[in-house]
Amino acid sequence: MRSRPPESLRRFFAGITEHAFATRVGMADPPLVDYVAEMLTRFVSCDAVYRVRDLAGRRLVEVAQMLAEANARVGDARRDVHRHIGDFALFWTGLYPEALPQLQGEGQRDYLLDYREQGKRAYYIASTIPSGDTIARSELLRRLSDEFDICVHGLTEVRREWEQRDDDGPGGIFPVLLN
Repeated sequence: MRSRPPESLRRFFAGITEHAFATRVGMADPPLVDYVAEMLTRFVSCDAVYRVRDLAGRRLVEVAQMLAEANARVGDARRDVHRHIGDFALFWTGLYPEALPQLQGEGQRDYLLDYREQGKRAYYIASTIPSGDTIARSELLRRLSDEFDICVHGLTEVRREWEQRDDDGPGGIFPVLLN
């Protein structure tokens, strides 16, 4: 059973993402910024970061594996995996770029993949697959593809902002998460 992240965590990510994107990046696109904040809230759980599984139930941890799985699926299932690839690539390139050498290390399937290009491509493909998904509408996924590099920069600023808040002591992230 999955537990939902606390409301205070959702509010924290919504506020910090909106602030960073508006003031540091100059992006005023509420649906896109809300989507990124929601992704951060979901990805607090490692199970959400690595939620894509193959037909045998094995967790897929590399973009190359996820791409193969997406191509084996149809309709909403295919769209969902491509959307996740976009989220996965955005998360790692924007928030934790220092982890990319390990994720794409020699001997890994992702060794020759460019996560930025794969993220843009995945969001674009997801945007072209018809769906009744009301959270990630096709036009929003297309904007995520088109604005991927700006979103990466925005997430870098989100991280900088929360690290700054942590350094400030009592106003840092931990009291927010405990409320």
